[in-house]
Amino acid sequence: MNRINNLFATKPSGILSLYFCAGHPADCRPADIIRTLQRRDIDMIEVGIPFSDPMADGPVIQDAATKALNGGMSLRRIFDDLRDIRQGAADAEAVTIPLVLMGYLNPIMQYGFERFCQSCMEVGIDGVIIPDLPFADYINDYKPIADRYDLRIIMLITPETSDERIHFIDQHTDGFIYMVSSAATTGAQREFDQQKQAYFNHVNALRLRNPRMIGFGISNRQTLQSAQQNATGAIIGSKFVTLLDETHSADKALDKLFEALAK
Repeated sequence: MNRINNLFATKPSGILSLYFCAGHPADCRPADIIRTLQRRDIDMIEVGIPFSDPMADGPVIQDAATKALNGGMSLRRIFDDLRDIRQGAADAEAVTIPLVLMGYLNPIMQYGFERFCQSCMEVGIDGVIIPDLPFADYINDYKPIADRYDLRIIMLITPETSDERIHFIDQHTDGFIYMVSSAATTGAQREFDQQKQAYFNHVNALRLRNPRMIGFGISNRQTLQSAQQNATGAIIGSKFVTLLDETHSADKALDKLFEALAK
């Protein structure tokens, strides 16, 4: 069973997923960050593929991507760094939690989509999020290839997504649905207002087949609890990326994140 499906089958609530951008900070190897997050009981990890024009991302992740690209990070280097992530290393256990790559279509297409899927399978990537992949193209051109490599392509929904489209996405995807908390770009928020709560309630009432993870804006106890009460779990990106930038240590960044989530 795909590790994403297994996670949601065995943990139906309270899942916490963290995002970081590969290559940022430059002195933190992606494989080392992943092993630290697993050791600290994070349930799932999204590894960002740096791109020069990340249209869905706010200034924090844009800055991280720019620094990573300037440091020479690329999709090929990400796969090279994660080559033995499932086998472990002399000083760490093998990584068993789900790993998801998140990136834009341009670098994936330059790499070659089938080659990308094959590389994902070889290193143990379970899913991929491509925010600018048109859904029609996914159905017609990409899903058949991804399915051959047991790779889940995760789709995003927003407050502007119609019920008809949400149901269509639910019917034709597997793994989970990424429920964007707002139509804005990524970035920390102090709270989810009544409009966002109404959006969460509305999607809950649709009784979707796939589990949902809420992301964008989660940075404190209020937003975390709201996300976990209205979906299977929460995804934290910008807050963790900021703390990694400050500390240059996944352990220290997690300490500070857990402190912020308790407030």
